[in-house]
Amino acid sequence: MRLYKKKYTPEEPVSVTPMGKIKGYPVRPGMFDKNGATVLPVGVNFTIHTHHGTSCELLLFHRGEQEPFVVLPFPETYKIGDVYSMIVFGLKIKNLEYAYRVDGPYNPKKGMIYNKNKILLDPYAKAVAGQRIWGETQKGPYRARIVEDTFDWGNSHQSTKKMSDLVIYELHVRGFTQHESSGVTNRGTFRGLQEKIPYLKELGINAVELMPIFEFDETMGIREHNGKKLCDYWGYNTVSFFAPNTSYNATDEYNQEGKELKSLIRELHDNGIEVILDVVFNHTAEGNEQGPTFSFKGLDNKIYYLLTPDGHYYNFSGCGNTLNCNHPIVQQMILECLRYWTINYRIDGFRFDLASILGRNEDGSPMNNPPLLRTLAYDPVLSNVKLIAEAWDAGGMYQVGKFPASKRWAEWNGRYRDVIRGYLKGENWEAWAAAWSICGSGDLYGGFDVEYKGDYAGYDSCINFLTCHDGFTLYDLYSYNEKHNEENGWNNTDGANDNRSWNCGAEGDTDDPQVLALRFRMMRNAAAVLFCSRGTPMFLAGDEFGNTQFGNNNSYCQDNEISWLNWGLLEKNRELFEFFQYMIAFRHAHPAIRRHLPQAVCGMEPMSSHDVDGENTKLPPDTRTFAVSFAGYDVQKGRDDVVYIALNTYWENVKITLPYVPNGAWYLSVNTYGDENGTYCYREGEEIRIYQEFVMMPRSVAVFIRKNF
Repeated sequence: MRLYKKKYTPEEPVSVTPMGKIKGYPVRPGMFDKNGATVLPVGVNFTIHTHHGTSCELLLFHRGEQEPFVVLPFPETYKIGDVYSMIVFGLKIKNLEYAYRVDGPYNPKKGMIYNKNKILLDPYAKAVAGQRIWGETQKGPYRARIVEDTFDWGNSHQSTKKMSDLVIYELHVRGFTQHESSGVTNRGTFRGLQEKIPYLKELGINAVELMPIFEFDETMGIREHNGKKLCDYWGYNTVSFFAPNTSYNATDEYNQEGKELKSLIRELHDNGIEVILDVVFNHTAEGNEQGPTFSFKGLDNKIYYLLTPDGHYYNFSGCGNTLNCNHPIVQQMILECLRYWTINYRIDGFRFDLASILGRNEDGSPMNNPPLLRTLAYDPVLSNVKLIAEAWDAGGMYQVGKFPASKRWAEWNGRYRDVIRGYLKGENWEAWAAAWSICGSGDLYGGFDVEYKGDYAGYDSCINFLTCHDGFTLYDLYSYNEKHNEENGWNNTDGANDNRSWNCGAEGDTDDPQVLALRFRMMRNAAAVLFCSRGTPMFLAGDEFGNTQFGNNNSYCQDNEISWLNWGLLEKNRELFEFFQYMIAFRHAHPAIRRHLPQAVCGMEPMSSHDVDGENTKLPPDTRTFAVSFAGYDVQKGRDDVVYIALNTYWENVKITLPYVPNGAWYLSVNTYGDENGTYCYREGEEIRIYQEFVMMPRSVAVFIRKNF
């Protein structure tokens, strides 16, 4: 028998052809497993799902017009399960916007509020129309635009930085450069932030955490108080989870939305800076019963939101509604969203606002092992992405140190903030807790480093911070005893009351040189402790040059000089900036602070606390002065790395004795009180040798390193 080989020819691509017409438009059933709107060579695929909805219509608009030029009902044959999908042939996306209408039962007590007249935004929309100009009220219902991704990432690859090696800088994209003193061309935009990358490099940080950049409507709830317009400035009120905030663009990006943001991210990466997004999956901008219906409510209200038995909204977010995160449909959306931002925007990490809500069951009760958190922890696409939880919510759940992390999540360490703030201002009864906190809060997160890839158990779970967007700036922390939120229009009733702040002798602005000297010393103390603590440090943009919000600790509605960074303070307070710069570089130079190293040759323990006598490692419970040491062998440098940080929160001098170290000596690197020349820190090779004893000045911090003879 003779075998004949058939000559190989590539298969012809299966052609996608129309299978019918609706109102003159050629159509066919679409790609049911592809959510949202997808550009095809022949047209556009539209896919959406609703569980209790009984019918669905696709509305197509010309750009900027309020009335659709055609409404295309989905035939029942274009539905599989709960999913409607249709390819519309011949559509050109450049002048196209779209939305949906869904009909179904109306029974609010059972959580169903379908309305066939409501125009609904696609939950998977990659861009939202009508949001381009900041502060301009949305005209008509939300509509989506279709995005064609042509951005070239070149050879950029995912960051491999460890969590413990990061120094995180939290900022608001608009507020960072909106003030006229910023000196950038494109103020208040992604490009404006991109113009400041040289500054970020000079400062030394290697990660930025961007406050919400998902599409939100800053004009929601807009009002006037004392002649100022107040708005939803922070943006913790998501309209669309897959779409970037187009009002942060410097130019129009029709059908290329996200290009400026991607350019920013690529340049940050090229300069060694990771990008972490602050994401808000705990609630949406649709609010409670009085809020609008523009997307999730109209598609499947009782699936997307936590509802009481009589159909009202649980409010564990403090913002009117609570996303039903552990429903499989919502889990799928959140997972797809995070994958989308990781793949298409190369995001390095996500900080989850009020993350405890992600662990609530459909009845609002806490879950022991929430499926969403496990899903995100073990998802292969997200395996190298940093996951950071704000481990509490507005419903009273507080999980700092107890977040159901699957050995994968890190946490904002709220206890660190409270304890270190209190101790530095003189609450000496916090001494033990302060020592634990500086040592990495091992009682909360475990005192070990885990080799397992991606496992954040131990110190890598701990994000240390003293300031963030929510609360006082560092300058205000030492300038105000009380919050001053009168400009928010709520009679100063909003914002936290427990700030553990201290005005150093005068409330607010003062010309008193002694008060000002003490304030700046306290800021140096805070910075020195933060950057010499085990765990990952994070601080608020502007703290490094003494930015103020004039005592406002809840500036969520202030799109003005209260919230915008005043870059004029950079030159005025240049010494403070240089101190931050030094401390960040010091942290990068001393791996013993960041993680356990091999045993130090000099014999010092990897980490210890010390009384005023450095040989005594047992602290009095209410001591005003103590020290913490970090030690190990730095393999890369071939020598011991030993750091000793001492805190004196007493208002008088205190003499301390440093531990005996064989074949070496102690050198002073940092003294926040300053010497007779006004020097606070000493560059490498210029440190001052210390002979065992050192007199710490009032309310000061000193940092020492050990060198071999």
